[in-house]
Amino acid sequence: MTGICDGRVVIVTGAGRGLGRAHALAYAAEGARVVVNDLGVGLDGSPGPDSPAALVVEEIRAAGGEAVAHGGDIATREGAESLIATALDAFGRLDTLVNNAGFLRDRMLVNLDEDDWDAVMRVHLKGHFLPLQQAAVYWRAEAGRTPEARVVNTSSGAGLLGSVGQGNYSAAKAGIVGLTLVAAAEMGRYGVQVNAIAPAARTRMTERTFAETMAAPAPGSGFDAMAPENVSPLVVWLGSAASAGVTGRVFEAEGGRITVMEGWRAGPSADKRARWTPSEAGDTALKLLAQAEPPQPVYGAR
Repeated sequence: MTGICDGRVVIVTGAGRGLGRAHALAYAAEGARVVVNDLGVGLDGSPGPDSPAALVVEEIRAAGGEAVAHGGDIATREGAESLIATALDAFGRLDTLVNNAGFLRDRMLVNLDEDDWDAVMRVHLKGHFLPLQQAAVYWRAEAGRTPEARVVNTSSGAGLLGSVGQGNYSAAKAGIVGLTLVAAAEMGRYGVQVNAIAPAARTRMTERTFAETMAAPAPGSGFDAMAPENVSPLVVWLGSAASAGVTGRVFEAEGGRITVMEGWRAGPSADKRARWTPSEAGDTALKLLAQAEPPQPVYGAR
């Protein structure tokens, strides 16, 4: 197989199903050698009887590509270290890391258990940080060359705008955006570019929560806008050498649409050059809000 990732070694976490599987197959189709990570857990993060990572590896190999499976828990240091080691042992290098693994434990905030908060933070946020850190250690230590290394993190519209009933997930996905920005700034000196996507696609997580929106069209009725494969081309490009110079960015990807997201920027401002009274501060805030762009609605808000 040849393509824009010919010869590159790519890790995709949570690649046994949904978006991760689509990414792994798309990278392989573009010539990459792929490490397919999946712990094989249920929607709530509980262990499943079999990991699907081996099945994706079989698909890649059947199509003429190269891939190996990794079943470790990437939200532990040992799992993250073994993930990078798997790429190096199997293929001798690492070029791209796609952080994709995650699950849902949806509750309204007043009903959200501490364990459900911790579990989602652990898998999404810690599960991004540890593989990113271990990959960065490897890239920083490479002798004799500056790598064309790439990291693609997975945020969400819930992290950018919020989502009712998903306080833990929204907070974790917002944290991933912050992590992306810092990593891009810190790791550029090592030849590493770090970006994030906020995808919308049909997966095990979304087809239940947003069943009507995510439903597949009837056979032969037109473009399946929510197919996870629609997101993968952007992810593959971001993970390739062709994306040189693109770092610290967040992209929305849905169907045939790609959007560059523009985060917090300074809007209307007032400076008294002295301390405000509470009443003055309130009056000024209201005047500034009247000049500001209205916020986009939170998903699911009524």
